[in-house]
Amino acid sequence: MTYQETVNWMFSQLPMYQHQGKLAFKKDLSNTLKLAAYLNFPERHFKSIHVAGTNGKGSTSHMLASVLQEAGYKVGLYTSPHLKDFRERIKINGRPVSKQFVMGFIKRNKPFFEAHQLSFFEMTVGMAFDYFSKQKVDMAIVEVGMGGRLDSTNIITPELSVITNIGLDHTQFLGHTLEVIAFEKGGIIKPYVPVVIGETQEETKPVFEDLARQSNAKIVFADQHVKTILESDLKGPYQSKNIRTVMQAVLELKQKGFKLSNSNLKKGLLNVVKNTGLLGRWQVLGEGPKVVCDTGHNREGLAYTMKQLQEETFNNLHLVFGVVNDKDINTIADLLPKKARYYFCKPDIPRGQDAKVLQKALEVYGIEGHCFASVKEAYQAALERASPNDFIFIGGSTFIVSEIL
Repeated sequence: MTYQETVNWMFSQLPMYQHQGKLAFKKDLSNTLKLAAYLNFPERHFKSIHVAGTNGKGSTSHMLASVLQEAGYKVGLYTSPHLKDFRERIKINGRPVSKQFVMGFIKRNKPFFEAHQLSFFEMTVGMAFDYFSKQKVDMAIVEVGMGGRLDSTNIITPELSVITNIGLDHTQFLGHTLEVIAFEKGGIIKPYVPVVIGETQEETKPVFEDLARQSNAKIVFADQHVKTILESDLKGPYQSKNIRTVMQAVLELKQKGFKLSNSNLKKGLLNVVKNTGLLGRWQVLGEGPKVVCDTGHNREGLAYTMKQLQEETFNNLHLVFGVVNDKDINTIADLLPKKARYYFCKPDIPRGQDAKVLQKALEVYGIEGHCFASVKEAYQAALERASPNDFIFIGGSTFIVSEIL
């Protein structure tokens, strides 16, 4: 199989949450443990940092990787989902895994995958851990896919656990209260492994403290300790919380003997995009009109980006907007600006919400716009209608952003 055929096989043959939703969710780690044993436990051959949370875990993971790279470490980075190419999920020092490795890994292990009906996510985690082990990384930053306790990544024993924050997202899998979701995400807390919590929340603080106590794990709430924050090339006021989390995490790593200077920290935070190739976080795509895309898609994530939008200066606002079909529009509708032109579109995946259904749901809230056959057509229409002093925002779903990029 060619690289594209290999990736197509991974996407089409096996259930994957991003494309199929609830059908692909497995509340079990047994397959991942079988795969780890079959691959000779690659996750035991490198040090790691485990990052969970509802929002900000991607940015936080990339910031941490950038800081460690500035200090001269060979850094693996495992994140999801990807925006343009599957290989973005698995990187070392900002360079994506080679097409040859992806093809070879699937070819060698395909009979095992098929025999055990491994999910897309289980295979990808196995691939990442195998790659990091073979490439002898000094440290791997491993981002949780969803939840934590039963996430496929949760077979590692990291140097440090990081939980950015807790919001109501993926409630059909993780639970309907912040406390229950915190328990699931807190499942990455391991015995005697320090944990940094990015944000102190009244509902979740006791849950994390209890889990840490049970595991004899040191727990630190970053927002209670880090008062002055450094600058980053990742823009948007919402990044301040992620920067605090990273600054506290670096402090914990230093206490464990990692060589990280203040200069490494400053440079790492200022060169995140350059060092790691991160895409889609308040990413400016053009000027006159200014065009920005952002992958924030749940209530908390959209609240941050809409707040950032309010700080921009423009004549008219245009929103190229689409969501997935298991998104409860009622949880985000009040955040969306009414004084804007909307270009509704459906992300090109099975889970994509039909543009007309989205339009109808938002009409109730006084939000109006036109429907388009594709994301590309919606974006083209916005570009044609916008004046040089206008602002175009693209978002609502990671998949909308990925199609634009």
